[in-house]
Amino acid sequence: MVDSAALSLVLLLSAVGAATVEKVNYDYYKYHPMPEISNWMTQTAQDHPDVVTIVDYGHTYENRKISLLKIGLSTGEKKKVIWMDCGIHAREWIAPAFCQYFVRQILQTYKTDPKMEEMMKNMDFYVTPVLNVDGYIFSWKDNTTRLWRKNRSPGTSSCDCYGTDLNRNFDANWGTIGVSYDCCSEIYCGSKPVSEPEAQAVTDFVGSRKDDFLCFLTIHSYGQLLLVPYGHPNFTADNYDELMEVGLAAADAIRGVHGKNYKVGTSPAILYPNSGSSRDWARQQGIPFAYTFELRDNGTFGFQLPEDQIQPTCEEAFTGALHIITYAHEKTFNGATAATAALWTMLLAASVTGANLM
Repeated sequence: MVDSAALSLVLLLSAVGAATVEKVNYDYYKYHPMPEISNWMTQTAQDHPDVVTIVDYGHTYENRKISLLKIGLSTGEKKKVIWMDCGIHAREWIAPAFCQYFVRQILQTYKTDPKMEEMMKNMDFYVTPVLNVDGYIFSWKDNTTRLWRKNRSPGTSSCDCYGTDLNRNFDANWGTIGVSYDCCSEIYCGSKPVSEPEAQAVTDFVGSRKDDFLCFLTIHSYGQLLLVPYGHPNFTADNYDELMEVGLAAADAIRGVHGKNYKVGTSPAILYPNSGSSRDWARQQGIPFAYTFELRDNGTFGFQLPEDQIQPTCEEAFTGALHIITYAHEKTFNGATAATAALWTMLLAASVTGANLM
């Protein structure tokens, strides 16, 4: 005979699905070192083989793989793409935590929510949990390296310092403002545009099919900001008004979750001018919706955001990202207005909250 208690447990696990198993095996509200994130990527692909694949698209200076999760329903047709990368700056640990949370949320939702299922049919999500792998690993070494920002490439022959700021290394008004040519500086822009293999990997992968991308979302911390192109004050995006409208609506959605205020604008307007960012490069490539998220907080903890703030930070940022993504989808596939996209965001966010079993 089958033990009734054991049978009940089997039926319960079947009912709640893989998400509950994930809860036991992986804590989304802790910071994880790179080996654990890599294992999580592998496990996620194994748990969802119908919608998730791992794509290796480059190598770091120290010859580690740069990988993303490709998430979407196979339709046999060419699809549009949403890009999200996290961890371009090593010390911003909340960013990789958010990418992992984002993946989990959309995977929990698409089977029960028709709108998310529709978006997964029309678009693929390309999510890189950690872009600056070398730097991220180095930031976990000890307390003296915790605030490391750059990658780990060596300096020039005349400079003994390591690392280039990858978010100053893209070919977008490179080296013109908000950078340093001193290789010891935290904002060293590199010896030339796209000198770093990590920036080259993104440039090659995204640039080779740039017309397919609807959104380019790059996740950073801190400051509670949504930055739109461009970082150079002498340039204005040709769809600036739309970027601001969508960004302000995303900030409203964020505020509705836990009451946090996110400022929206160009970097020169609300932060500082800069050049060579991946966001600006993406907009110059013709990707219409390019945003930098600067997650919590406003400086109390800075780059060392406590783990008890991971969950609320991810919940609010997810809602903001979801609004941008939903707007891009509705405009592209349904010719919808901003008001319609806002409504779908609200409904989807409610659906995701209901699907969250953790």
